[in-house]
Amino acid sequence: MTMPDPNPAVALALAEDVGAGDLTAALIPETAKTEATVISREQAVLCGTAWFDAVFHQLDPRVAINWEAGDGDRIEPNQLLCTLLGPARALLTGERTALNFLQALSGTATLARRFADIVAGTGATVLDTRKTLPGLRLAQKYAVRCGGCQNHRIGLFDAVLIKENHIMAAGSITAAIAAARRLHPGVTVEVEVESLAELEEALAARPDIVMLDNFGLETMAEAVRITAKQVKLEASGNVNFDTVRKIAETGVDYISIGGLTKDVRAVDLSMRFRAL
Repeated sequence: MTMPDPNPAVALALAEDVGAGDLTAALIPETAKTEATVISREQAVLCGTAWFDAVFHQLDPRVAINWEAGDGDRIEPNQLLCTLLGPARALLTGERTALNFLQALSGTATLARRFADIVAGTGATVLDTRKTLPGLRLAQKYAVRCGGCQNHRIGLFDAVLIKENHIMAAGSITAAIAAARRLHPGVTVEVEVESLAELEEALAARPDIVMLDNFGLETMAEAVRITAKQVKLEASGNVNFDTVRKIAETGVDYISIGGLTKDVRAVDLSMRFRAL
């Protein structure tokens, strides 16, 4: 899968953490070298190795990193993930920033894997949203794919998603879809609906995807019947571990979950040092 360039985000993260210099690492002799290992503390899906590497390589290209697991791999408690060898100052300075990336992106991948596993076999695909951490959208969307889910649009520039406020400003669902087709030919057009009546209007205007916003399970199943595969259907709202399988079994094509990237719980990882 395509991985975004980690270097811009890493450079910003190091700038805010290191600033004019690491005052504590300066206590260590400049020539000192050390070895470190990263260990997992819980079951998870690993993600963010390139961001981890970029932290140390930007600090000191002499740091060598040997990975025992890769992005998308399921990891177990106390599993050795990687070994680092290099200048002690660089390893100590980069420890927190590197782990921040690895723990956060692994958290997103782990959550995505759990949702993907729950809906397996239903034919539904779990999607992320634009509810990402500022500055980390491409990284988090990569983590979602590592976890087995898929990306919705990347931003406002690569697809049309007509929501309630757009409909109000445009005058109607029909008018909004017509404008989208006229202004952006060839671009995917999706529209959000809040009732079966709005679904009927949307179907007549022929979008590519209809988002069913906070539909109950019975109404959602009826929407699937009414649509009869004319367009793709996406379910959104009230999606959690307890509801996602039931939603998938209604026959919708997609289920979007903002929490995949918004509600981030860092995976518990540990970096241990050994003097040489």
